[in-house]
Amino acid sequence: MVSTYRMRPLFAAAIFFALVGPLSPAVAADYVIYAGTLLDGASDRPQHEVSIAVHGDRILSVKPGYIQATNGQTVIDLKEFTVLPGLIDTHVHITSGLPKGDPVAYRLTHNSLDIALASVRSARATLLAGFTTIRNLGAPAGTDVALKRAIEEGSIIGPRMWVSMEPLGPSGGHSDPSNGLASGLTSDDWGGAVVDGADEVIKEVRRHHKLGADLIKIMPSGGVTTIGDDPNNQTMTEAEMAAAVGAAHALGMKVAAHAHGKLAIDAAVTAGVDSIEHGSFADAASLRNMKAHGTYLVPTLLVAYSATEMAKTHPERMNPSAAKKALEVSPHTIALLGEAYRAGVKIAFGTDTSGLSAHGDNAREFTLLVKAGMTPAAAIAAATRNAADLLGASNMIGAVRPGFFADLIAVKGDPLADVTELERIRFVMKGGVVYKSGQAASRCVQEVRFESQIVKMPPCGVRPTNASKGKVGKDSTCVSSL
Repeated sequence: MVSTYRMRPLFAAAIFFALVGPLSPAVAADYVIYAGTLLDGASDRPQHEVSIAVHGDRILSVKPGYIQATNGQTVIDLKEFTVLPGLIDTHVHITSGLPKGDPVAYRLTHNSLDIALASVRSARATLLAGFTTIRNLGAPAGTDVALKRAIEEGSIIGPRMWVSMEPLGPSGGHSDPSNGLASGLTSDDWGGAVVDGADEVIKEVRRHHKLGADLIKIMPSGGVTTIGDDPNNQTMTEAEMAAAVGAAHALGMKVAAHAHGKLAIDAAVTAGVDSIEHGSFADAASLRNMKAHGTYLVPTLLVAYSATEMAKTHPERMNPSAAKKALEVSPHTIALLGEAYRAGVKIAFGTDTSGLSAHGDNAREFTLLVKAGMTPAAAIAAATRNAADLLGASNMIGAVRPGFFADLIAVKGDPLADVTELERIRFVMKGGVVYKSGQAASRCVQEVRFESQIVKMPPCGVRPTNASKGKVGKDSTCVSSL
């Protein structure tokens, strides 16, 4: 029975591909990108008039001035734009969405097949919003692993993914899907989220690793959106947290801890988790402890703001007790970010996008971070080099550097002057493939211009072949200008 239900996401993916068909496989390409302004993610200092050479899926070089394109290179003209590394959201639930009606009824009438199919659209929207990498912190029945695999194989469009599978917590805690339901109501898709005792924790961490999880998420405190648990309560023991961290780190996996209450935050940091998600009721001592341990805070202001608005306007669309908790907890979540930033705690960008805010609206978090006290430069750093560091991927993403993945975005204005520019992404490249060019979210590069000639480009998400770029000019160079 276990092996059957854990294959359901793959069946869902197969159904989707049969209906719409896969994208054509990408092939190697060479580009030179002319960036009018470059915020390279490695520093806060803007550079002007820069050329970024791309070969295949990697950045080949970053040089001052607009260099002459060599034979066979395509020039992408972004001289009027600000270019940045692809953004990283370290707290997403890409397989989750907000039901239009009763969330309890939705949970009982939908399964992992529904989740897998719905996540395809969410993944596309996230990538086109400029988020070329996400850390997915909770999904049932291996749906996030299946989605990640489909993206990597080029079957669907989406961001790079670091995935945790089901979060781990105790009976009746924030990860228990049976909270609030009559005794005996259950689903095969709900397995793997409830652990009681250190031995169960260790076994489940190892099983997650075997099935494809990149990291582990634990739930040492109650939550806001679930039924019946208290965000202030510490729900996991110190021994359970230490077991999770020890088992995960031994396997090379990082650990994220959902924690609102002070006791849970302090215990999780002491246990050695790599990040605290939310951190709502941390105090000055908690922040000093986080700084001393090098623990990241992922503030998730967007979900706090969105939950408050939903609780005020449509409480019937939230789980029972969730609206009341949202109104009580969310203001603390938002206020905590400014305190943590001033205390020198490391901050990584994360939205907790799961339906309370729409997938693809992730960049709204930037405005909230700045309002809470961060500078625009610090907020951008949180979504680039800091986020890459939290993922353990500082050698491949989060900066525009030679050898890094060619994950690049562009905006028309200056996000250091107006951080809302990051809500209006005009260009997206992931791994050397152009997925978005222009204002329309669904528009892709369809042609490049050279003098009076126009060369048609291949479908969205497909690199041009050398043949498609030839016979355009004496140096076979095409120029695309947004």
